[in-house]
Amino acid sequence: MPTLKDTYPLYLNNKAQQPNTDLAVTDKFTGEVAFRTALASPEIIDEAIAGAARAAEPMARLASYERQAVLQHCVERFTERFDELAYALCVEAGKPIKDSEGEVTRLIDTFRIAAEESVRMYGEVMPLDISARAKGYQSIWKRYPIGPCSFISPFNFPLNLAAHKVAPAIAVGCPFVMKPASKTPLGAIIMGEVLAETDLPEGAFSILPASRDGADLFTVDERLKLLSFTGSPGVGWDLKARCGKKKVVLELGGNAAVVVDHDSDLDDALERIIFGAFYQSGQSCIGVQRIIVHEDVYDRFRDMLVAKTKTLVAGDPKDRDTFIGPMISEGEASRLKGWIDEAVAGGATLLTGGGCKGNMLEATLLEDVHKDAKALNEEAFGPLAILQKFSSFDEALAEVNRSTFGLQAGIFTRDLFKMFDAWDRLEVGGVVINDVPSYRVDNMPYGGVKDSGLGREGIKFAMEDMTEIRNLVIRRG
Repeated sequence: MPTLKDTYPLYLNNKAQQPNTDLAVTDKFTGEVAFRTALASPEIIDEAIAGAARAAEPMARLASYERQAVLQHCVERFTERFDELAYALCVEAGKPIKDSEGEVTRLIDTFRIAAEESVRMYGEVMPLDISARAKGYQSIWKRYPIGPCSFISPFNFPLNLAAHKVAPAIAVGCPFVMKPASKTPLGAIIMGEVLAETDLPEGAFSILPASRDGADLFTVDERLKLLSFTGSPGVGWDLKARCGKKKVVLELGGNAAVVVDHDSDLDDALERIIFGAFYQSGQSCIGVQRIIVHEDVYDRFRDMLVAKTKTLVAGDPKDRDTFIGPMISEGEASRLKGWIDEAVAGGATLLTGGGCKGNMLEATLLEDVHKDAKALNEEAFGPLAILQKFSSFDEALAEVNRSTFGLQAGIFTRDLFKMFDAWDRLEVGGVVINDVPSYRVDNMPYGGVKDSGLGREGIKFAMEDMTEIRNLVIRRG
């Protein structure tokens, strides 16, 4: 296994700085301090934003091939440091090592896609002579970087969700300041170490672990032109209310549903739903929380799902046989355990799981959950899934839409008409057919509606958010 250092710096205006070692980061399985990082003060954050503002013009002047070269360097270095990145993720997030390796692969994919897209920033020539008054005029528009960006990334995918902010910013030429999650800062710090090896203009990036109380400048500072936040709805909507005139992109989670129709391949659906519900202990914005099954196959599928869930191996995430690792903290495990107990007290049936020791919560399945229960309506963000029965497809779609969230939904069906019906009627950012809503490829448009947020990630789409259209009108005589 690779080894971790005892201390790590923050990155201020492209350079490693070690003003303190105030942030202790634990191994999420053992609970012991794994390493310490520097913690940014408000003064350091202010200096970083000033640096990003100074870097806006030289970043915008970088040629496409120069931005591409930076991103390609990252791809090469992340590939060389694959095992180190995976081990760091396993320790700081408690993510099983196989899943950690999968996230490093996605990190590399995300930077590779950004390298490809960095030389595809196209505009358009538009005729303006749509009426007599515009005869002899034409328009050409293209995209320009929006300027300094503020990024706040979450604990559950600390590599790839940070990459979905950093890589498109470099691709378009935006300087940025980033606040990684305090529980999982190391992936972003290693990203900073790799970026520091490049020739980006001074101030192009700062990566600053910071306390929530001391990080207001990431939100309110008017020198920043875009805020991209991934995290909880309560925090995200509050940030939007306080961020002033800057553009805002929010990815805020959900309680994703999957529908299993009567004509589905149940064995296939079982394997995918087990993954979607319990992958990395359910700590995913698009983890399967609601399993809506046609009444004709409900009993059979429920029994299959319970039996399979009972076989999942829980334990040390460094063990390659582990499927269920720890949740991010004892507090989060206790919260969700309380929701499970509340649902059972309200009449729900506990099919399997429900036990909790420290931050290890068993993979849990419930049925007959009351419509008002937190376990059904809020974001569980842990290893909990709830089974529901439906009679008609209209009823299933209505139940999916009953949620205040709307990130992605999965539909297992062989009916082409139902597929298009679901696409037209579901109030979500993405519909996934014959797979779980947890499925994501890093170049596709990804984001939600309703309480799930604003804007889209996916490199090309994030690049659009990080640019502004500048129009040129030409009068030809």
